[in-house]
Amino acid sequence: MKKIGFQTMGSLLGKYEIGEEKQKRISREWQDYAYRLAVDLDDTAHTGIYMRMCKNVPRYILEEARGFVKGAVFAKSKGKLFMWKVSQIKEEEKKKGTV
Repeated sequence: MKKIGFQTMGSLLGKYEIGEEKQKRISREWQDYAYRLAVDLDDTAHTGIYMRMCKNVPRYILEEARGFVKGAVFAKSKGKLFMWKVSQIKEEEKKKGTV
């Protein structure tokens, strides 16, 4: 029987890779949401655009558009589809007079 000794937590965790690499300068919740949104849409090249949108556009609009894009399995560009849906939702809200 082989004796098992204690190992440091760092050596144990060092064996595993973290699946999602986060950006280093995220300090606000909306920044984290924007980064996760960019990853979900496979569009991390335009993370800055999503940062600006998450800061200025109401969250329910972004969530509705995000849900729409998740349902679109065969979309060529999820980022473009997301932007289109956000603008469509904003137009509907203007017609209602709620935004």
